[in-house]
Amino acid sequence: MKYVRVNDRIFAKTVRVVGPEGELLGVFPRDMAFKKAEELDLDLVEVAPQADPPVCRIVDFSKYKYEQEKREKEVKKHQKQAQLKEVRIRPRIGVHDYEVKLKHIKEFLEKKHKVRVRMWFRGREITHKEIGNKVIDKLLKDVEKIGRIDREPHMLGKTMVLILSPK
Repeated sequence: MKYVRVNDRIFAKTVRVVGPEGELLGVFPRDMAFKKAEELDLDLVEVAPQADPPVCRIVDFSKYKYEQEKREKEVKKHQKQAQLKEVRIRPRIGVHDYEVKLKHIKEFLEKKHKVRVRMWFRGREITHKEIGNKVIDKLLKDVEKIGRIDREPHMLGKTMVLILSPK
């Protein structure tokens, strides 16, 4: 929870006060608003410091803090983090192996994850990059309906790397 000013930590000279039931009480000098909160045995909490004058609410601070944390948890729960999944292939991949890797890539893209396709060149395969390019082109053609290229294929040492993201 972000820092919230409470009671005597409120610096504004005048504040707009909202009561415990949510009703607008009006604009008061800070000291008078603080006294009103004390009379009700509650806290004066600054809820909108950027407003002119700042908006303060008369509430029980511990209850207010609990509700704010609960709200933040709820927002965080509904956020989905996209992960980066990796699939490794070889330039001379078999037909069945290719289909299995393609199936995994499609599953990842459908679940809204990014996919890094890493093609390993071993030994003298590095001299025949065109074979790897054909496999990559076929892969791109097979996933074009559900994914798009996020980063073009490029060489990193003896590997060709391509990043796909969901459409």
